[in-house]
Amino acid sequence: MQEIAKTITMHSPEPSTKWRKFKKVIKKDWQLYSLLVLPILFFLIFRYGPMFGNIIAFRRFIPGGSIIGEEWVGFYYFQMFLSDPTFLMVFQNTLILAFLLLVITFPIPIIFALLLNEIRRKGFKRFVQTTSYLPHFFSMVVVAGMVLELVAINGSINNLVEFFTGNRYSFIQLPEWFRTIFISSEVWQTTGWGAILYLAALTGINDELYEAARIDGANRWKQTLHITIPGILPTIIVLLILNIGNFLQVGFEKILLLYNPLVYETADVISTYVYRIGIQSASFSYGTAIGLFEALVGLILIFGANFLSRKMTDNSLW
Repeated sequence: MQEIAKTITMHSPEPSTKWRKFKKVIKKDWQLYSLLVLPILFFLIFRYGPMFGNIIAFRRFIPGGSIIGEEWVGFYYFQMFLSDPTFLMVFQNTLILAFLLLVITFPIPIIFALLLNEIRRKGFKRFVQTTSYLPHFFSMVVVAGMVLELVAINGSINNLVEFFTGNRYSFIQLPEWFRTIFISSEVWQTTGWGAILYLAALTGINDELYEAARIDGANRWKQTLHITIPGILPTIIVLLILNIGNFLQVGFEKILLLYNPLVYETADVISTYVYRIGIQSASFSYGTAIGLFEALVGLILIFGANFLSRKMTDNSLW
């Protein structure tokens, strides 16, 4: 054993040697490594730095007092929101909206990319791609304003409804219609942009596979089923895992801009609830506890999704 340890020690590079190699690499390509400075600072300041503030989820924080809270309260705020009927309603709304987003808005870009891939006229294909990408670049305020105008009592949708039924409805004030409005706007805004990654993955599939399939008599549907979809499956799995990791982080900005007190029973989600309770009502410790709970659930979901994906499909993030 001593001889083996001695051999390993002799062949292992000394720390000083590693440090010299590291400095040599940095000195050689310092221009490239300098590009990492701003992203690293961004994550340190705006991602990792604020994590220190999670301590007030376990301490009673009073505005103007100590930055880490005045006294230790343990899991008091966690017990408080878990026993709050309003939070349970909000949690249920978040789960429903997140599930609808995952089931509806996730597969639609895949289907859209597969359909675009079948278009042979390049001019028409570019036109469809361009028009489908545009909504992604609109400001969220602009998108929310357009949605509110469309569903307003004198909006275009109500004009159409009145033509067929003779009635007008204030859709944005009806709780049963909020989820439909929100999901529809998400589909319109994200489908074209979400298809980009799948279109890029489609270009990486070997054309010889399609030629061999055509020789064997496979039609376009069978080629899509047995070549195209398996070819982009790794991309689908990675994006699915990332979406599951953000399962509870339903679009805060759009919901905040669209909802009103009349539709809270179906529209209020964890992020908007934290904003109202934690920021507007200045209950910072309570809001932090809810936000920490949401982050922990997301962490468990992304690890679980990654584990299941690795076991079932041999594709995973890590």
